[in-house]
This record gives sequence, structure tokens and C-alpha cells, in this order.
Amino acid sequence: MRAPLDPHMFDPVCPSTLIPLRFADKWAGMVVRCLEDGPRRFSELRVPLRTVSAKSLTASLRNLQRDGLVTRTERPGPERHVEYALTPLGRSMLPVIEALCAWGAAHWDELLDAREAATPAV
Repeated sequence: MRAPLDPHMFDPVCPSTLIPLRFADKWAGMVVRCLEDGPRRFSELRVPLRTVSAKSLTASLRNLQRDGLVTRTERPGPERHVEYALTPLGRSMLPVIEALCAWGAAHWDELLDAREAATPAV
């Protein structure tokens, strides 16, 4: 049994939201990070990705599946059980995402300053 996903995995002050580089869509990198330890159900992904709507998460998962980064497996049984998992191609994105996260953490202050400077005063 896998450990549950940390609900604070993507804390609101996490640098991942400031990184200007994205692949596929806004949530794709975070979904890939959530799947790095093994398959997860949609409801499990919603725990750390609590700010994403179900519609956006579904779209992100479909895009990742279309691009060959994620598989969707429906498990038979009395209750419908669908799991999402990284493909080998999806796993190959983990070092790239880790490098982006490290870059974001290293440049956190600069990114925040740039965002604040670009935000009009109220």
C-alpha cells in the first residue's frame, strides 16, 4: 500500500506556481509529481491539487494521456476503480520537473518581485 499524498504537497507558497515554464498545461507538472510514487485514483490527486477544479484536472489527465505521459486503467470489480499512472515517457519528465522546481526555489525572491512589480496597485 502506498502512503497517501501529502495534502500540503503544493502549498500556496510553493515555487511551482511561479515557474514561468510549463508543459502541456498549468497542472501537468504537478500531476506528474503526484504520480511519481505509483498509480493514483482521481480522488487521491485532488488532495494535494485541492485548488484545481475537477474539470481542469480531468482535462489535464486527458492531455497527459494523449501525449503518452500517463495511462488510465479501469479496474474491474463491484465499484468502478480508475487509476492513473506514469508511463516510461512520463517518468522521464521527473528529472526535468525536479530541475524546474529547484530553479524556482533558487529564484523565488526574484520571481515574486517581478510578479509584484507587474501587478497594478489598487
